[in-house]
Amino acid sequence: MPIVLNKPGIDELDAAVAALRDWQYEGAPMQLHSGDLGWFRRFGAGAAAEAVRTWSRDGRVLAVGLLDGSELLRLTMAPDLRRDEELTRRIVEDVVEPGRGVLKEGEVFVEAPADALLQDALAEAGWNTDEAWTPLRRDLAEPVEDPGLRIEVVGPELVAVRTAVQRSAFANSTFTEERWHAMAEGSAYADARCLVAFDDAGEAVAVVTVWSAGPGKPGLLEPMGVHAGHRGRGHGKAITVAGAAALREMGASSALVATTSANVGAVATYASAGFEPRPEVRDRRRDA
Repeated sequence: MPIVLNKPGIDELDAAVAALRDWQYEGAPMQLHSGDLGWFRRFGAGAAAEAVRTWSRDGRVLAVGLLDGSELLRLTMAPDLRRDEELTRRIVEDVVEPGRGVLKEGEVFVEAPADALLQDALAEAGWNTDEAWTPLRRDLAEPVEDPGLRIEVVGPELVAVRTAVQRSAFANSTFTEERWHAMAEGSAYADARCLVAFDDAGEAVAVVTVWSAGPGKPGLLEPMGVHAGHRGRGHGKAITVAGAAALREMGASSALVATTSANVGAVATYASAGFEPRPEVRDRRRDA
């Protein structure tokens, strides 16, 4: 059977989420997580469907890609197929040809597992490496320490607070109450939690969303942010610790997060919360 490239419909998004959940395991290279699709779902089901690409054969999903904007394809594949030559060849063909409906012409980027044959194939096709990212991991076999702040799980009554802190933490954020509800309606959010940290004065100071892929699998922190008016007080560490604790309660075996290596402050914050840096990874870049 041939490998087929597909842009799923809204009713097919859950299959992509399920595949990404299934592909998470301890020791896997940092890769696209079901939580990444869950977080993207804030733009609505239609936008998420427009951004997802799958490669399938005989009804089995072999690879899932997420177009994070028009220039970046975040991609992973089934663990037993990361070195598969046929799948790699098909993905390369679809990625390099703008007419296939994956990436546009000019400068574009592909994020893929570090051990995937796709990395070698794109290098042979003349794609360079881009900026370095640092994945970090915290093992959750042991209980997680108290974060030192009051932590609340976001329900309907805290959505406005949660989204306001997000917008303060990230200058270009467009996260609104409407978008929180769109995210929460997605299947990935059934295994997720949004947390808000409050200081001693009762001010909301930091937020995180955590995504479980199921018991015994690595979970993801995406995103984490500290209110612009409350930085430099250890709140990033506290909310990160709280996120790890929430994932452990949901049965996750470890907590994962990634940030650009150039963001030394973020790397230091995650490290202070018990996350250990893993080897740097780099996207592949096709120059204009």
